[in-house]
Amino acid sequence: MNDNMVAFIGAGNMTRCIIAGMIKNGYPAENIIAANPSKAKLDALAADFGIQITQDNIVAAQQADVIVLAVKPQLMAEVCQHIREQAPETVEKLFVTVAAGLPVARYESWLGEVRLVRTMPNTPASVGLGVTGIFAHRCSNYEKAFVDGLFSGMGLTVWLDNEAQINSIIALTGSAPAYFFYFMQSMQQVGESLGFSSEAARAMVVQTALGAATMTAQSDAPFADLRAQVTSKGGTTHEAIESMRNAGLENLVKDAMSAAIARAEAMAKTL
Repeated sequence: MNDNMVAFIGAGNMTRCIIAGMIKNGYPAENIIAANPSKAKLDALAADFGIQITQDNIVAAQQADVIVLAVKPQLMAEVCQHIREQAPETVEKLFVTVAAGLPVARYESWLGEVRLVRTMPNTPASVGLGVTGIFAHRCSNYEKAFVDGLFSGMGLTVWLDNEAQINSIIALTGSAPAYFFYFMQSMQQVGESLGFSSEAARAMVVQTALGAATMTAQSDAPFADLRAQVTSKGGTTHEAIESMRNAGLENLVKDAMSAAIARAEAMAKTL
């Protein structure tokens, strides 16, 4: 599988994350090429990973066996149509996209009836602890295995049975780091109001979150059981949890995730 030439169209943060994971897993740098208008980003990728670079999307696409579309959704139509016009032979190649909000049907209107994999990585991919939801269209088992290898260097890969689940995984993992950051921000603010410095409050919140996440990762116990282990009835934790429950935390989380799904569905119609 490492013989495939992989072209990245776009050289932003997600391209960097994927390439870093590939190199870490032993993928040959000479079989990776990145294309981008900005030479500064390309030079940084070449210096850090030893990959090939070009400012011409068509050159990269023509060399590739697999084309990873890593540009902003608003630019995707122009990029795809240019590839189809200037390199029509790419219709036979495997396309992978990391852009949110664009359904398979939209890509086929720009590229033709291509083999396409939609992916939805989240930001912890930048530290190798991400989750990537993946949906394949017209792809072989070999191609699925190859794409899994591209993203496994960034963390967990989750294959989806249907395209609609992309919107669900956006709510569950794609947007979710921000939920935790928001909760941690609120805890830090309370810590500061209790007299701790901003730095001390942040450090304690981060370490507690890291510890809790590590405990859950090392245990098969349900979250509810882990919570119960530190929630003695009538104790301080019990009072805190009851306050959250009475304030409707569970419904708030459900409403927030539903709002993310609704927005993803709306974006699919307008982008």
